Amino acid sequence: MTRDAAAAAGGRSHGPSAAAERGRGVSSALVMLCSYALLLLVFAGAPATSVNVVKNLPGYDGDLPFYLETGYIGVGESNESQLFYYFVESQRTPSQDPLMLWLTGGPGCSVLSAFLYEGGPLAFTYEGYNGSIPSLHQNPYAWTQGLNMLFVDAPIGTGFSYSTTAENYYTDDFKSSNETYEFLQKFLLSHPQFIENMLYIGGDSYSGIPLPIIVQKIFDGNLLGEEPFMNLKGYVLGNPKTDDFIDDNSRIPFAHRVALISDELYADAMESCGGNYVDVSANNTECLEDIEEIDALLLQINLMQILEPNCQTAYSRPVEANRGYRRVLEDDYEGFLAAQPNPALWCREYNYVLSGVWANNEDVRAALGIREGTKGVWKRCNSSLAYTKTVSSSVPYHQNLSNTNLRALIYSGDHDMSVTYLGTHFWIFSLNLTLSTAWREWYVNGQVAGYTEEFTSNQFTLDFATVKVTEPCSDQHSSARSLVDGRRFCNCTSCY
Repeated sequence: MTRDAAAAAGGRSHGPSAAAERGRGVSSALVMLCSYALLLLVFAGAPATSVNVVKNLPGYDGDLPFYLETGYIGVGESNESQLFYYFVESQRTPSQDPLMLWLTGGPGCSVLSAFLYEGGPLAFTYEGYNGSIPSLHQNPYAWTQGLNMLFVDAPIGTGFSYSTTAENYYTDDFKSSNETYEFLQKFLLSHPQFIENMLYIGGDSYSGIPLPIIVQKIFDGNLLGEEPFMNLKGYVLGNPKTDDFIDDNSRIPFAHRVALISDELYADAMESCGGNYVDVSANNTECLEDIEEIDALLLQINLMQILEPNCQTAYSRPVEANRGYRRVLEDDYEGFLAAQPNPALWCREYNYVLSGVWANNEDVRAALGIREGTKGVWKRCNSSLAYTKTVSSSVPYHQNLSNTNLRALIYSGDHDMSVTYLGTHFWIFSLNLTLSTAWREWYVNGQVAGYTEEFTSNQFTLDFATVKVTEPCSDQHSSARSLVDGRRFCNCTSCY
């Protein structure tokens, strides 16, 4: 284990904790009670499953060259919670290709992000955008070229998912995991032609918390004889939030590795803080001063991708101290478009604005089969979601799964400071797996795309891969994760 990896852990145990962070959405839910009452009257008899086959989409020229199905699947005792999904059949051999359920993080971010910005079949055309309905083109890196992809807006309150009862908008890690598991059961029962296909569960960001719980539930459900039996083969996680302490504690060692802080300051912080940069005693003034100095140096850095611009300075409207710039920008996408941002400064957030324009268009909603009256303004990330974080570490679930016959792929952007590859690498090492393939490069189109290593434990295999950053243009950025080719991982024995 490297010195920085050890520092990332801070010498502290990362076992499960009963501590829970209280959700911030109580007042928001009360404000929306009238809307919920209306939903109850209109949709009390909502079916467990409704299906809409999409032939055309506003913004795409011509018929869609793939099978797209959208719909709702009810979960809960009376199907009062309606989870919205996008299902794309593989563009190769749907009857034989694996099925992958995909979740998006947040918590509270719509899976439309994955559908349009990551491994989905379509992507926005940014060049020449004039403020009208955004144009769409086929994503050349789409995972749907070899996988059946099932994208779901989870938990309730995310994207186009909704509930007819106010209480079901209050959710947490366990409730969300249970609802997603029930959703998958019902999807397969209503699509029996895919029950025997190999099944993978995938996600990124905060999905790193509920996803291993869902995988564990599927594995246990198979052992208990629950229906339908799922042909579970493995799971995929990108830049996954996994352990509160490890993830946060790894940022300072990472900042040193990428030359954001000096050797001298890092040495001082290591000595004064003893490798623990998260749970610092109020009496340890030397450590607190070192961390304050480090925070000042990182203040103007884009933590999501440290080589990209800090675009908060490009947005003229004031941002409240307790709200993230990215979410403020997207919530006020009309004001942002009117502000005419500096065209010389490329910002990823500019691209995200288009999803708000597209998803709030009436013709788009009609094409997707969105039920009228169930959703007001669509937001890519719902910052008012009443979500309680009840799991501080999903590492114990990974430990349990390492005793199965599953395969796992964990990948990290090498310049992501929000969930660093360093912290991810540390908790993978903590599983005490056998390193079966040492650190080596992997390639896309003859070029080094990142580095990978393989770990095993009896029948369990875990591949860890880093992803190199790319130039800031739309297709390359939307494919940064897609280039860790999920098609190869799910369809072959040796991926890289």
